Amino acid sequence: MAPPQLTPEQRRAALAKAAEARRTRAEIKELLKTGSLTLAEVFERAETDEIVAGTKIASLMVAMPGMGKVKAKRLMEALSISESRRIRGLGSRQRADLLDHFS
Repeated sequence: MAPPQLTPEQRRAALAKAAEARRTRAEIKELLKTGSLTLAEVFERAETDEIVAGTKIASLMVAMPGMGKVKAKRLMEALSISESRRIRGLGSRQRADLLDHFS
């Protein structure tokens, strides 16, 4: 199945929306990395911001201070969180476990 044909205006709007999403996610990860934002605040922000809610947990974990790709992967496996899981897809138990680990 071929992707839908977009008008140039629709294409520009889609590209702008995608760029804004990338900018927002990069900002969230940078704030997490510097400690200006906590994981609890990110979860709270995800309640109202669809872009934040669509951020993958794996990329957030790597952005946390002291966490690399390997530690993040091990933690996610220990907490039974899929690598492809996004914030909006986390269960209440998984959120609580992540918050306990990073508090």
